[in-house]
Amino acid sequence: MKTNILENKSVHKIEIVKVKENNSFPYTDDISVEEPLEIRVSYHDEDRKESKNISVTMRTPGNDTELAAGFLFTEGIISSCEQIKNVNHSQAECSRNRENIVIVELVEGFTPQLMKADRNFYTTSSCGVCGKGSIESIRTVSSFQNLKKEHQKVALSTLYQLSEKLQSFQNNFSATGGIHASGIFDLDGDLLALREDVGRHNALDKLIGHALFTKMLPLTHKILVLSGRASFELIQKAAMAGISIVAAIGAPSSLAVDLAKEFDITLLGFLRDNRFNIYNQSASLEIMQK
Repeated sequence: MKTNILENKSVHKIEIVKVKENNSFPYTDDISVEEPLEIRVSYHDEDRKESKNISVTMRTPGNDTELAAGFLFTEGIISSCEQIKNVNHSQAECSRNRENIVIVELVEGFTPQLMKADRNFYTTSSCGVCGKGSIESIRTVSSFQNLKKEHQKVALSTLYQLSEKLQSFQNNFSATGGIHASGIFDLDGDLLALREDVGRHNALDKLIGHALFTKMLPLTHKILVLSGRASFELIQKAAMAGISIVAAIGAPSSLAVDLAKEFDITLLGFLRDNRFNIYNQSASLEIMQK
C-alpha cells in the first residue's frame, strides 16, 4: 500500500485589530485553516473499475491520507490496511482543488459494501455522525467487538497528568486556540501519537488512520484522550479501533455513555485539575490509588 502525502499548512496568519479596554491596535493573528476534503473510493466491481464519492468533511489540511483511511475504517467500509492499495491526492483535478480530494484505491478482489452504510456521509466539523441508525448497527461492522478483555491497571496519578500532557503537545492549539486533538497514550501515560483538526471526529479519524498504517490496531491497551467533549461518534470510532479507555477533558453526551456501556469502554469526563468523573468503568480496569 502506497500513500502520497501532500503537505498543507494548518495555520494562517491574518491581520486583525485587537481591542483591549479603551485601546485598539493592529495585530497579526494565527487562525486555524478549515477547508473541505472530499474522500473518494476506487475499486473493481467484477470487470469494471468504479469510483464513488464517499464523504465531504470540513477539516484542517494535513494528514489527509490518514483521515481518509481512518474514516473508511471507522465506518466499516474497510477492515484492514491490506485492503488499501494506494491513497493519493487527486492528480486529475486542477492544482487549486486536488489538495482537497483524496482517492483511496482498494486492492483488486475486494469490493466494499457501501450500500450497507446507513448514515448520511455528508459531515461537518462539528458533527461526525449524522443519521446513524442505532447502536446495534455498529456491532455489524466492528472488527474487535469480540476481543477478550484482559485485566488492566492504570495509576490515578497517570490519569491526572493526561490532560496537561495532551495540551502540551498541541502545537496548533497553542498557536490558534481553535483546534481539537486526539491522543493515544500507553498505560504508563506516555504519548504514542497525536493528531489535531478543527473537527474533533476528524482528529480521531486521523489518529486511527495512523494506527491503521502503522499496524497498531487494535488499541486495546491504550488510553484515548480527547481535548473536548466525548460525543457519540467519538465513542463509536473508539469502539471500532478496539479502544477500551477514553478520557475526555470535556463532558460526555448521554448517548456516548450508553455506547460506552454497550461496548464495555471505560469513559472518563472532565479530566483536568486532578479530578475526573467516571461515567462507565470496565470490570477489567483497575484504577490504582498509588
